[in-house]
Amino acid sequence: MRNIASLLIISLQFLIGIYFYPQMPEQIAIHWNISGVADGYSSKVWGLFLVPLISIGLFLLFFVIPKIDPLKSIERFGKYYWGLVILLLVFMLYVNSVVISWNIGLRFGMFQALAPAIGVLFYYLGVVTEHAKRNWFVGIRTPWTLSNAVVWNKTHKFGGKLFKICGVLAVFGIVSEWLGLLLIIAPILCVTVYLTVYSYFEYQKQIHAS
Repeated sequence: MRNIASLLIISLQFLIGIYFYPQMPEQIAIHWNISGVADGYSSKVWGLFLVPLISIGLFLLFFVIPKIDPLKSIERFGKYYWGLVILLLVFMLYVNSVVISWNIGLRFGMFQALAPAIGVLFYYLGVVTEHAKRNWFVGIRTPWTLSNAVVWNKTHKFGGKLFKICGVLAVFGIVSEWLGLLLIIAPILCVTVYLTVYSYFEYQKQIHAS
C-alpha cells in the first residue's frame, strides 16, 4: 500500500507537468535568491520534470535503505519511516506546484510559500527522530550515537523535540520573505550543531559512568 501511495504521488507530479506544459514559457524560473527574486532558469522540460525525476530517485533510495541496513533496525520503526517517505514525496509535489504557479504568472514570496510545508516536514522529522532505532542511515548519526545505544536514545528523544520546535518556527516564515528564510535555515542549523555537541558530551558521561 505504501509503495502504491508513493507511486501515485510521483505520477501526479508528472501529470501536473504534462497538463501545464503548453502554458509554460520556454524558460522556467527554478531558483530564487535570498531576496526572493528569480535568478536561475531552465528549459521547459527540465523545469517541469526535474522535481518528479528527483522524487523517483528519492523513492528508490528510501526503498533500498531498509534492505541494506546492516542492523535491520529500520523495520522496527517502519511506520514512521514510510510516513516520512510519503510526506517527503507530497512535499516535492507541493514544491513542483509552487514553481509551476509562479511561472504561469502568480506572484508570491517563494520562501513564504515554502515555509509552512517545510514546517510540517521538520515537525514530522521530529516524530521520526523520537522513534528511530539505532541504524546507519536514518537519524542523528554521529560517532557517539552510533557507538552507544544509550547515547542514541537520549540524543534522539531530545532531538525529536527540537526538530518539532524548528517545524513550528518555520511555519511563521509565512509572515514575510526574509523571516521565512531566517526561520527555515537558522533554527535547523543551530539544532544540528547543538545535537552533535550534545551527543559527544552524553557519550563522555556514559564512558565515565561505566
